[in-house]
Amino acid sequence: MILELVVPGRGSLVSSAPPSYKGHRYPVEIISHCVWLYFRFPLSFREVEELMLERGVLVSYETIRRWCAKFGQAYANALRRRRPRPGDKWHLDEVFIKINGELTYLWRAVDQDGNVLDILVQNRRNKAAARRFFRRLLKGIGAVPRVVVTDKLRSYSAAHREVMPSVEHRSHKGLNNRAENSHQPTRQRERALKGFRSTGRAQRFLAAFSSISPHFRPRRHLLTAAEYRTEMTTRFDVWSQITGSTGPPVGA
Repeated sequence: MILELVVPGRGSLVSSAPPSYKGHRYPVEIISHCVWLYFRFPLSFREVEELMLERGVLVSYETIRRWCAKFGQAYANALRRRRPRPGDKWHLDEVFIKINGELTYLWRAVDQDGNVLDILVQNRRNKAAARRFFRRLLKGIGAVPRVVVTDKLRSYSAAHREVMPSVEHRSHKGLNNRAENSHQPTRQRERALKGFRSTGRAQRFLAAFSSISPHFRPRRHLLTAAEYRTEMTTRFDVWSQITGSTGPPVGA
């Protein structure tokens, strides 16, 4: 199936087709299900292997690791193309993560609805790092926000004056809870993974995780049970479309 989609912030249409599975002996239903399990729940590759074995599917954790590395970002990119147009109020925050015992910083931006706009792993939290993240956001989203909300880190103010001086900047710790709360799923995964081994691996995992995991996390407290089931059914249908699968894996 080929879907004609509008990229947020751009007027042109782009075609989005499921990735090619040529050369893979396992069906797409198994591949996409393993990728979904790994990015949706705090599971290791070995735990995903065990869950698939319970379903009667024999696949090694190394194969699952390769699938997640190859298809995780492709699925995430397709979900990003399907998401609604971002809001005009952006909340930015940075939080430290440990990579091989060293402090590194995860920069994150969300809109007023809590949708993750982008993430970036960097070694610093200075003006140059903030400027790089601002420029990455503007280029990736293709739009300029009405308001940017940050904490009181001075790097934000300095980068804001240089990159987007015409945009209103609100700097207050109490106003930025939305961005701070969006770090919680990442903290959960960081504990499950027992930390990250390299900056590159952290960036690759979190870039895919930040699109796939929220897709399956609607704001359940705002929905009735029936509404939640309907919403999740729709989201699973979208997942099937972007992965090219036709149903649950063998043994489900």
